[in-house]
Amino acid sequence: IWHFGAQMLAIAFAQMLCTALAIYLGARLAMSLGAHLRSDIFTKIHGFSTQDYHSFGASSLITRSTNDIQQIQTTVMLTFSIMIGAPIMGVGGVIMALRQDVKLSAVLLVLVPLLTIIIALVMRRLSPLFHVQQTRIDNMNTALREELAGIRVIRAFIRQDFIRERYTEANDQLRKVALSIGSWFAFLFPAVMVVISISTVGVLWLASILIDSHELQIGSMIAYINYVGMISGAVMMAAMIFIMVPRANVAARRITEVLDHEATVKEAETPATIPSGPWTFTFEGAAFRYPGAEEAVLEDLNLTLRPGTTTAIIGATASGKTTLVNLLPRMIDPTGGRLAVNGQDLKDLPLSELRSRIAVVPQKAYLFSGTIASTVSGVENPDAAQRARVELALEGAQAKEFVSALPDGIDHEIEPGGANFSGGQRQRLAIARALYRAAELYVFDDSFSALDYATDAKLRLGLNTYTNGAAILIVGQRVASIRHADEILVLEGGRIIGRGTHAELLSSCETYKEIVASQMKEEEAA
Repeated sequence: IWHFGAQMLAIAFAQMLCTALAIYLGARLAMSLGAHLRSDIFTKIHGFSTQDYHSFGASSLITRSTNDIQQIQTTVMLTFSIMIGAPIMGVGGVIMALRQDVKLSAVLLVLVPLLTIIIALVMRRLSPLFHVQQTRIDNMNTALREELAGIRVIRAFIRQDFIRERYTEANDQLRKVALSIGSWFAFLFPAVMVVISISTVGVLWLASILIDSHELQIGSMIAYINYVGMISGAVMMAAMIFIMVPRANVAARRITEVLDHEATVKEAETPATIPSGPWTFTFEGAAFRYPGAEEAVLEDLNLTLRPGTTTAIIGATASGKTTLVNLLPRMIDPTGGRLAVNGQDLKDLPLSELRSRIAVVPQKAYLFSGTIASTVSGVENPDAAQRARVELALEGAQAKEFVSALPDGIDHEIEPGGANFSGGQRQRLAIARALYRAAELYVFDDSFSALDYATDAKLRLGLNTYTNGAAILIVGQRVASIRHADEILVLEGGRIIGRGTHAELLSSCETYKEIVASQMKEEEAA
């Protein structure tokens, strides 16, 4: 007894060490895989164009980057932690059971196939349910994201009941599929236990016959029951992995969809040499049509953005102004014609280099969390020279006055999205962020809409001082913001229907005259 007891203790200690090592290596591998996948998805998404981004949706991309990867991590960790012990226990249990008595092993011929059938049935049912579950998690994230982002609008228009009902519906749909999954889990483990219990009864019945005929010892029967328990335990552990595999498989397919998605905006295989000297941007018959759309958003655009000049675009809502702006930094690519820099096609230039030479202030000013200095400069801890450049950019954006009034000046903290600033302040900080960069082209996409007329006028008059002779493109709704531009383009239905200075368009373009007439009182008041 002492001899075999010592052996059992030694084996148990070795098993403990192996199990600990397997769990450590499994966890390390799973966490490394998760970090690698998150990094790959993050990098891939940053290469998406506007079309690619909307083909998945923000909520779905968040779910795929978090919940889906978490499912794969958990499955990999348990697989590498358990798959070492389970086969050893299972195979070892079968060998030892056969060594005890071959006749009793007839029970195994029923036990193992029956457990396999049960597990296969549950896996087949769970796989489509897991796919539905991940989709409904996407829907939940969409409802929650829109509620948090639009909370002011929801309260202003008293839409709390509508939002609550929509969220409740998404929640109920998720709960419904979760209950279905839970029901199959509730069936699996009792079913496996019933099969194991019946197997134990079968062993006792068959062993009693063999004992009665003196072909088997009672000790051998008890050992055999223990071996059947080892085999059943191994099958149970394997079942746990096999049940998690369908959900991990669904998650893996969703992640693969993102990683294998072919971006519509591609980097040139052999990038061209960067054009020397100041950049001149030209649209040569450029057109853009969304996939499946009946009509083009932009058609037959011909314009030139020269260094040191200010070009303005005005037009009705949905006339294609923002789409035109998105073509310049290649957020989307034209479906017809081309865009060029000094005669070189934009598609042939290195994408990062192109975008670094274009400073864009979008319609919706979004500020990243951090300090004013870090947000404007894009550097976490700007040095003295960078801080001085931030001050200069704030001055050019007419933001220095309100920033100086803050207790900590440019070190003032910005909340995500710039929630602790007004609309006009956010716009000016976004403009300062653009002016901080030494760019070849500055694009202001309706970026003065939240500014009062006096601030708007000061900012526009000083732009050339802070852009160092680069080309400037202003997209506006207010005539006051664009009237002093060197060239004004009137856009309608994706086409340029008027071109010239403010005075020339007043005499030649009816659409422009109507826009001016509708805003005349406001301009006079300014």
